[in-house]
Amino acid sequence: MTDARLKSRPVREASGLIPRPASEPLTFGGTIGLFAPACAGTKPSGLAVLFASPWGLEEMCTRKFWRIISEKLADRGIPSLRFDYPGTGDALDGVDFKNGLGVWSDSLVAAGAHLKALSGCERIAVVSQGLGAVVAAKAAEKIEGLEAIAYLAPVVSGRLHVRELAVWSRVVDENLSLPEEQRQKASVSIASLTMPAEVAEEVRKVNLMTADRVPALRTLVVGRADRPADHDFATHLRGLGADVTEQVFQGYERLVSNPAISKLPLPVAENLVDWIAALPVEPHSVRESQRAAIAPLAGDGFAETPVRFGSNSRLSGVLCEPLHGRAGATVLFLTSAYDRHAGWGRTTVTMARALARAGIASLRFDTAGAGDSPPVSGRPEQVLYHSSQNADVSEAIDFLEARRLTPVVTSGRCSGAYLGFQASLVEPRIAGDVSVNPAVFRWRPGRSVEDAIINGTRSLDDYGKRALRVETFKRILKGEVDVLAAVRNIVKGIGSRIRNKLLHVFRAVLPEGRAIYGAFRALHQRGMPVSLIYSENDLGLEQYDFYFGRDGSGLSRFPNVSSTIIPDADHNLTPDHAREIYLDTLRKMAFRFAPAVDTNRSETRDAVAAE
Repeated sequence: MTDARLKSRPVREASGLIPRPASEPLTFGGTIGLFAPACAGTKPSGLAVLFASPWGLEEMCTRKFWRIISEKLADRGIPSLRFDYPGTGDALDGVDFKNGLGVWSDSLVAAGAHLKALSGCERIAVVSQGLGAVVAAKAAEKIEGLEAIAYLAPVVSGRLHVRELAVWSRVVDENLSLPEEQRQKASVSIASLTMPAEVAEEVRKVNLMTADRVPALRTLVVGRADRPADHDFATHLRGLGADVTEQVFQGYERLVSNPAISKLPLPVAENLVDWIAALPVEPHSVRESQRAAIAPLAGDGFAETPVRFGSNSRLSGVLCEPLHGRAGATVLFLTSAYDRHAGWGRTTVTMARALARAGIASLRFDTAGAGDSPPVSGRPEQVLYHSSQNADVSEAIDFLEARRLTPVVTSGRCSGAYLGFQASLVEPRIAGDVSVNPAVFRWRPGRSVEDAIINGTRSLDDYGKRALRVETFKRILKGEVDVLAAVRNIVKGIGSRIRNKLLHVFRAVLPEGRAIYGAFRALHQRGMPVSLIYSENDLGLEQYDFYFGRDGSGLSRFPNVSSTIIPDADHNLTPDHAREIYLDTLRKMAFRFAPAVDTNRSETRDAVAAE
């Protein structure tokens, strides 16, 4: 076999410069942080920025936005730190939340102490958004050297926020076509994420308008034009004696609606950075900085280490390893759309830890331009379904290979499934692949990714099932359904079916058919096992049916390929039974291969994984 490392050459930007490195990972208090130091050659600031994240779907949608802001700050000589609250993102679970919101506010205080040590700065500005505003206000008096707080779209009334989450959650569930019995309604939840009961109880009682002293003398409120409460909060802080600046959060709704199609309000980021850079902090207060400490986070049968790797450490991810001996291949998780590597509803985190308990190691990471991994100049802004992502997969395998964590099998959902399938065709080191709900096996040149995501998320069968539900008629009467858009998609779906019936007999000679059959033939000749998993009525089944039949009879010529269709499951595999089928398929795929080295420890756990 050809040594793929010889052809996996370092990625360089179009200008000839090396790519921007990902932020430096660190671990503390059972969680993972990302420290972005000031860029070399910039005038050092005496101020560092600490991020207090929102929660739930809003956090998923702002992950990339946060990274971009941190990069803009670094370009101005201002270091920063982002991190996950306990029990969220990549942080450990099993947290005792008897202190409610105090668990998260204490973690913010601890993060501030680490930021001061890492940056050498004595003064800190906190940038918060959504529920992060509540966390920041609660932690403010304990953060040493707090200079200022920026509130972006702040949660002012916790009771109102919980109500909005319930409405927002219902919209998300509707878009996923989840039936009533599969929806989480007994707790505060959204996008398969559930807020700890103790935290939710305290959030309901929060009202920032009752504060009788300012958390910080210098304050920025970036409010939403349609939310008078944001302006009222700024007025309240001003009345308490704070120096308050107000800005408008243009594009908020487009930022937080869906991580796959999120539109980043870059002018908001620029204005925020300008405000921070103008804070009157003396640069001579900078002292000697410390290096980020990385100790694996140990959990039930697993140890996780945040890593950055690839050319100039440009890619960010988390390596999850079993504590008691390794078995099988290492699973390389590929992200879906622009979701962060923790996965929708932390699915990937849960899967990785369950695999580790079975002895299977895994690496989950963000491809360039998604989540915590910076983009590469010269690549298109829209990297989904683009061949440039194959280089990211190869560099991830380089990383695993250097640490003797081979062989490698890939797995992803939707666009991640497409990437795993396509990368397998050009990367001989991939031993197997598990693809979940791939929309297509070949991306038609010129097709709009945005249009496919916005207008192509439901199959015709799904519309048929929805039409029979009483709740659908109720929502139509309430004006909650875009009937015209639905009709357009139904007509489009009917037209697609008619076209497919006419072209079915010619499918093997059409350009798309030749490419798809050729790809499956190549993987068969290589003997590489492929497991396909689809949710019942998933849109991706239309192409699968066209080329292989709903019963999979067309796969008989490719005995290396197996397929599973999960009943009563949505595109994101929300129900427990769907995720268990996915997990079982991953276990079986990994156990088909013996690990390259029979060892209880990888080189990563014996050394600092980040560079």
